[in-house]
Amino acid sequence: MLKKPETLFVLGYMLLPLLALLSAIVGMTMILGGNKIAGIIVLVVVTQVFAFGAFFALRARKAALAEGNGLQDYDAGR
Repeated sequence: MLKKPETLFVLGYMLLPLLALLSAIVGMTMILGGNKIAGIIVLVVVTQVFAFGAFFALRARKAALAEGNGLQDYDAGR
């Protein structure tokens, strides 16, 4: 299921960036609310995990499209 370009598209362009944005908002709210250490941990660790996850999902999508799993549809859109 995680080899399909459609699934990787949803993960890379929609779900993981949205979760990164939400965790950044939560981290900033924690910092501004006085919980500085936990807020910094959320900002540095959790947000970056979601951001890098999106990056790797997009790389995996590109590789899946390049190996022939939908190559015709990808080339037609160029």
